[in-house]
Amino acid sequence: MQKTFISRGELLFQVILHILVLLFYSFDRNNPGISLDQILFFLIYTVASGVITYYLMPHYLYKKKYWTFFGYASLVFFLVIMIEELLETVIYPGTVRASIVPGIYYAFFDILPVLAILSGFKFAWDAIGSQQEVQKLRSYVQESELQFLKSQINPHFLFNNLNNLYSYALEGSAKTPEIILEMSGVLRYMLYECKEKFVPLQKELEQLSNFIKLYKLQIEERGKVNFIEGRIEPGYKIAPLILVVFIENAFKHSQSGQSKDIEIEIEVNMKDNCLTFICKNNFEQVIGLDTVAKGIGLKNVKKRLELLYPNKHELHIDETEKNFSVSLSMQLEKF
Repeated sequence: MQKTFISRGELLFQVILHILVLLFYSFDRNNPGISLDQILFFLIYTVASGVITYYLMPHYLYKKKYWTFFGYASLVFFLVIMIEELLETVIYPGTVRASIVPGIYYAFFDILPVLAILSGFKFAWDAIGSQQEVQKLRSYVQESELQFLKSQINPHFLFNNLNNLYSYALEGSAKTPEIILEMSGVLRYMLYECKEKFVPLQKELEQLSNFIKLYKLQIEERGKVNFIEGRIEPGYKIAPLILVVFIENAFKHSQSGQSKDIEIEIEVNMKDNCLTFICKNNFEQVIGLDTVAKGIGLKNVKKRLELLYPNKHELHIDETEKNFSVSLSMQLEKF
């Protein structure tokens, strides 16, 4: 909360605050107007509040040195009382205010409210500014975390598919060129069109279909893949590569333990602004391979959903001995 300069906004705020406090301090129904002695005393209060708010508070209060702050602030307060008492003997000679005991009493209740108001508003200003800085920092950290999570998807996808491509190349499969072509299109989308925080829903679903085509080529005749795309409302946006992780996860684990009878069902529907995604697959447990629900990709997408759709999504993952299913509903917004 310590600052080395005063912003224009804070300077304007302080000027308006001091004018209002001066008007309040000098208000007298029987004697309207502001006298020179009131202005002089108020200038002393202003200097005192400046010492408290721009030196003592940053150096002691905000550093949690409470007793030190209280001690120095009290010293400033009583110093102002003494200065005012000396001036009152000159300005109000022979009056009650010029005497020591009543004079201190009047000075105490003149000075304390003014310093409390000026210091209190400065403290509130700093607290609001500090809260805004914390919020900006949180947003920056969240954005950095999202970028990091998104950056993990590309090598994760590439690693999995290069392993599969290597196997097909060793076997001399005729589908190897077609797989490379489909994979290059998918990578182009991931590298160049997914830089924004959100992308058009239609575009994402189009690429989702391309992902499925790519993986279908790898399954060949070992099973069946059903992809059902219901009616999708136009104009909505979605975080890129959220859904594809579940599909990649389904294909990876179905292929790893099964040479036949692979079954994968994918369904996407939309009602109003709620997108529903369902992905089901069967699998065989493989020793040394993470369980379906504990892969890096799923941990990644869960974290992204928490950051991008807080209280706006529901994710249900069910895993049995041979079946795995994901049900995700998301409340989307329009561009």
